[in-house]
Amino acid sequence: MAKMIKRSRRPELMWGLGLDKTLAQQIEKGVGPGFHLRNYPADSLPNDRDLTHDEKPSAAWIPWSVWTSFPEFRREAYRNQDSTQRILIQDHGDTDLEMEQVLAEGFLTVVRTPLTRPKIQDVMFRAKEVTSMYSDIYRMTEEIMLERELLSRKTDQLLFLNRILASATESLEATTILANAKETLSLVLPVKVLNAAFWNRQQASEVADVEIFLNGKMPPATESAWVEHLMASASTMGSGPVNGFQVVHTDPARRPEYAHKPDDGRLVTMPLTAGNETFGCLALLCEPGHRLGKDQVETFRSAINHIGLALRNALTFKEVKLRADRDGLTRIYNRHSFEERLVYEIKRRRRYNHDLSLLMVDLDHFKSVNDTYGHKAGDMVLQKVGEILTKTFRTTDLAARYGGEEFVVLLPHTSEEAAWKLAERVRENVESCKFSFEDNVFTVTASIGVASVEGGALTSDDDLIIKADKALYQAKNNGRNMVVVSGQPSSSQPAVQ
Repeated sequence: MAKMIKRSRRPELMWGLGLDKTLAQQIEKGVGPGFHLRNYPADSLPNDRDLTHDEKPSAAWIPWSVWTSFPEFRREAYRNQDSTQRILIQDHGDTDLEMEQVLAEGFLTVVRTPLTRPKIQDVMFRAKEVTSMYSDIYRMTEEIMLERELLSRKTDQLLFLNRILASATESLEATTILANAKETLSLVLPVKVLNAAFWNRQQASEVADVEIFLNGKMPPATESAWVEHLMASASTMGSGPVNGFQVVHTDPARRPEYAHKPDDGRLVTMPLTAGNETFGCLALLCEPGHRLGKDQVETFRSAINHIGLALRNALTFKEVKLRADRDGLTRIYNRHSFEERLVYEIKRRRRYNHDLSLLMVDLDHFKSVNDTYGHKAGDMVLQKVGEILTKTFRTTDLAARYGGEEFVVLLPHTSEEAAWKLAERVRENVESCKFSFEDNVFTVTASIGVASVEGGALTSDDDLIIKADKALYQAKNNGRNMVVVSGQPSSSQPAVQ
């Protein structure tokens, strides 16, 4: 296959910053012939001219020891290379970094030496995924900017549109876009308040979740009036039945102008559309006597369209980030996120020898729920179980949907006995939950397998999963709706030493 690559195809450029010969060779071997690694010695790292050169590297491999030696202004210069995915390399002697710190330092991910081929290929796969995602988002933004350039040839109203576009595309945060929109729209119309609502239908369901953005914190009566108006507008404009809503304040401060109710002026509520789909609405409260000319109306509508596109991009970006590590139905973590975290926790356990436990949860006779009440009822059950798991465990634990009606919960620093007690709590919460669907009330139960890492190291990363799966199988065979601990002959409760 490699022999078929055309000679004229130029290898993709990557940088190495202060890599020793072994690391450089491992990376070159891992990425293959489609890449060229330009390694800068530790005493001759890229200067400002290199950083601003037109040819940008797709990735940069940086050892932690090299990164920590940089002054802050030099680190910031590397962070500003938006088109370059930075990969942090840590030696075994380096202190483990939390992922939040890795991201805060501007890195895509962190890998530990030795750099094996699977590790490198996994990093490159993720780098390509992130680059592709940002490429799509920037492509949409560029389309908006292109339209701004066309509109800039027109009159003063078109200059106003330029400003709208500039403010709308400077961020991928909906709160920032809305705050900028209120300020810019006030150049044409005296806007006192700008609030918004967005809705998103749940997968395989006609029910929608509504997110309401309010200018700022308001008195309770005022906020209720705006929520009522926006919810009614959402229903009228096509959100369908609403499952629930949440309120976000674009400005956390409480200011006098936020006391305006919907009837304190001229209220204009405009739909936000993308293609043929209406996904939200803007509610603008203006001075009652102000009128716009015909050309101003057209310009104003164009401005709303551009704001709508920017908001749609922001919501899409938010959804992409959410889907990357979450299950689309239950909104808890997905299997890929669990497997990554499991590898990380096992490595930590091997190093620090702390307790590590795993629960494997399977809903009993779940097929009969789908067969009796329909798949929508089954989806509702899965969502509720996801909520139960989220509320039961700590933020340091990880609950994930493993597949179908099966869930897993990873419990760092948790002994076998503590894991059993938590599993019992989950089992009881599932059993006591009443599910209601189309006038039918029913219950479900769960079987749970518990596995813990005891003395000695695991022989492989899959051992903990295998142990929990065997315990779950035993719980199913023993009659279901019970917790079984791996290695326990028949009792579901571990012996207390």
